[in-house]
Amino acid sequence: MNYKADYLKNICAKFLIEGEFVNSKPYGSGHINDTYAVTFRQASNTKRYILQRINNTIFTDVPGLMNNIVRVTKHIRDKLEKQKADDIARKVLTVVSTAKGNSYYGDTDGNFWRMYIFIEKARTYDVPESLEQIYEAARAFGNFQQMLIDLPQPALIETIPDFHNALKRLEVFKNVLNADVCNRAKDIKEEVEFLHKNEQIFYTLSGLIKTGQIRIRITHNDTKVNNVLMDGDTGRGICVIDLDTVMPGLSLYDFGDIIRTSISSAAEDERNLSKVMMEMPRFEAVLKGYLASAGKFLNKTELENLILGSKYITLVIGMRFLTDYLNGDKYFKIHREGHNLDRCRTQFKLVDSINKQEDEMMLLVKENYYAG
Repeated sequence: MNYKADYLKNICAKFLIEGEFVNSKPYGSGHINDTYAVTFRQASNTKRYILQRINNTIFTDVPGLMNNIVRVTKHIRDKLEKQKADDIARKVLTVVSTAKGNSYYGDTDGNFWRMYIFIEKARTYDVPESLEQIYEAARAFGNFQQMLIDLPQPALIETIPDFHNALKRLEVFKNVLNADVCNRAKDIKEEVEFLHKNEQIFYTLSGLIKTGQIRIRITHNDTKVNNVLMDGDTGRGICVIDLDTVMPGLSLYDFGDIIRTSISSAAEDERNLSKVMMEMPRFEAVLKGYLASAGKFLNKTELENLILGSKYITLVIGMRFLTDYLNGDKYFKIHREGHNLDRCRTQFKLVDSINKQEDEMMLLVKENYYAG
């Protein structure tokens, strides 16, 4: 929704900001929350903030969500201060409090709003333009996990319960397939066969969790390149953003998702599947970037199953696209007929490509254990 400036000005007045409201502009490419860059004049200077309407249809526990974010950002800031790091305000998000001392504001229309200080001279990339950007994004996410390995109890809440629980999503898929409310099951026989052939991936990883061989950690759970701010001068990944899904999870989820979104130069909805493949230079950039920071704390089982995590997440996302296609495209926005089926096919093609190159990928993993 596009809110008018006067409305946003009134929302901004609820937060502890000095100066005079100048303007507001829609900002970023996110599809979940409504995001604006708002500018205030303070004496002879201007200062920008990020104002967001939190999508409380998806994130139903806004107090719990914001408590997660406040705890995580404070923990990282405290660590940076102890390390005597420079430019701390650009390395972690700063939540702006309301006049009543809260981390969010609920308006009379039932909307929930939050505000961050805008990090200047940095940008995101929806599509990475180089291997260096892929490396930097992976390194930043690994470092983000490392900073949170000692976050004190209590545990963070699950902002979206069972977000990456493949076995529950598999059960949902099978129910939707059997119901076939849109009469689409006849179009996806190859996809169903592929999923059945590869679903053991879900059971293997779940088994490693149950036996305690892979630890539950604090993870980001949405590790796309565009969720890392890159410094405008150096190109270095300086700050991880979009913290709504930061919650208990697996390191393999985060590694797997940045692999999924970075290892192919083809679009997520590419119809020509011959263009969709795991590209080894891209995989190597993610691997080296991630291990440069995360390699310092991952255990042996996590390291040995990085490729499994990559296949797991990619297969899960493909299955979610396929479920939505069967169910009438109710969750993911579509821009053409069969859009979610196209998305599913690219994910499954990536899984197939990883399967075929897994031995070579594992050699690279072994060569880079504990790199950095």
